[in-house]
Amino acid sequence: MALLETEALVKEFGGLVATDDVDLTVEEGERVSIIGPNGAGKSTLINLITRRLNPTSGDIRFKGESITRMDPHEVVQRGVSKSFQTASIFPDLTVRENAEIAALAAEHGSFSFNFLRHRESLTDVHQLTEETLDAVGLLRQADVPASDLPYGDKRRLEIGIALAAEPDLLLMDEPTAGMSPEETKSTVDLIEEVKRELGLTFVLVEHDMEIVFSISDRIVVLNRGRVIAEGTPDEIRGNEEVQEAYLGGVEL
Repeated sequence: MALLETEALVKEFGGLVATDDVDLTVEEGERVSIIGPNGAGKSTLINLITRRLNPTSGDIRFKGESITRMDPHEVVQRGVSKSFQTASIFPDLTVRENAEIAALAAEHGSFSFNFLRHRESLTDVHQLTEETLDAVGLLRQADVPASDLPYGDKRRLEIGIALAAEPDLLLMDEPTAGMSPEETKSTVDLIEEVKRELGLTFVLVEHDMEIVFSISDRIVVLNRGRVIAEGTPDEIRGNEEVQEAYLGGVEL
């Protein structure tokens, strides 16, 4: 059984079809990147999976259970977390407080879904916060206001906030957008480390092809809302249809 599956997923905005009959399968432990030209439907697909948008038709299953009619917080509590295209933090709170809020939000009602992950006291939330900040390299800045962080560290904190929910599946929407080359390398190293240490399953939307080809086990290509190709980085690199759709025929 796949960790995540979408079946014949369609999202229409008026007369515009943003996702068109999308079938996506993600196995546990996989790193899957979703690529495509602007307007291909990538972010719409992610927002459907996280339940921030309702599909027009089709089904979304996580761990074999349909989540198509669930609210976003229910999906988080079942193990799906997302880092956003722009840093989504509380700027007036400290780095530690940002991570604690995420841990507490994930904890709320968790005993209803998974008894094993229920924590008996705030001590456990504080410990999770410390471990999360250490994992993303921000423990030393724990008491710094989030607004004072450099842009790259704000993005790392945003990834930390997503990790504090202890997800089984992490969706990342352009995690390196707006970063310098140094910040980008640091973030890619972080993603690699989290994958190695935690064994998390990733779905990544990213425009930087160098990152996509270096970090992905499998790549799914969208164009005009439809899946036009999927395969290993080498298979996608040599796919003429992908080259035509994504770069006007220029080799990747």
